[in-house]
Amino acid sequence: MPESDDSDLVKRAVAGDDDAFADLAGRYRDRVFAMAARFARGRHELEDLAQEIFIRAWKGLESYREDAPFEHWFMRISVRTCYDFLRKHRRRRDSEVLVDEMPPHPEIDFSGEADPVAQRREAWELVRSLLEELGEKDRLAITLVDLEQHSIKEAAALTGWSESNVKVRAFRARKRLREIYERRQSERERRLDSHRTS
Repeated sequence: MPESDDSDLVKRAVAGDDDAFADLAGRYRDRVFAMAARFARGRHELEDLAQEIFIRAWKGLESYREDAPFEHWFMRISVRTCYDFLRKHRRRRDSEVLVDEMPPHPEIDFSGEADPVAQRREAWELVRSLLEELGEKDRLAITLVDLEQHSIKEAAALTGWSESNVKVRAFRARKRLREIYERRQSERERRLDSHRTS
């Protein structure tokens, strides 16, 4: 995906060529949906969030300057849109009750081995539910650094934060995730103990 091709498409899109923007959107569609999936809860939210990213990119095209790669500019818009989405939906999400779509235990095949696909799905659902309890900035930091595997420098460039801020937030988020996980495990063990004794 040569940068020169992106620049040409941007110029054509700014001049009113809708097909040029459609080509740009097609190039980054998979990356946008992959990033949005880290923040959205369900298919409907995912589609809304991805659409908002593309709308913001379309509206902001005239502000793009060729002193940086278009991909960097576009992904920065994606990150900021995801962050705004988290802030906007925080209150509603705090009041919602999460319904587990996954069975409580991995599926077992006939050989008696746990299904690896089911295990990965279950692990991701656990991570997603833990992330729901983090603040927006901490969640964004740990998503970029640990889940998306961006370097600290890249995450700082995408968010506009300092590198030390990204490091602190990612460290704090990891610590908070451990605390949330341990709390849930303790609560689960207490419930199991109370069922055994009743």
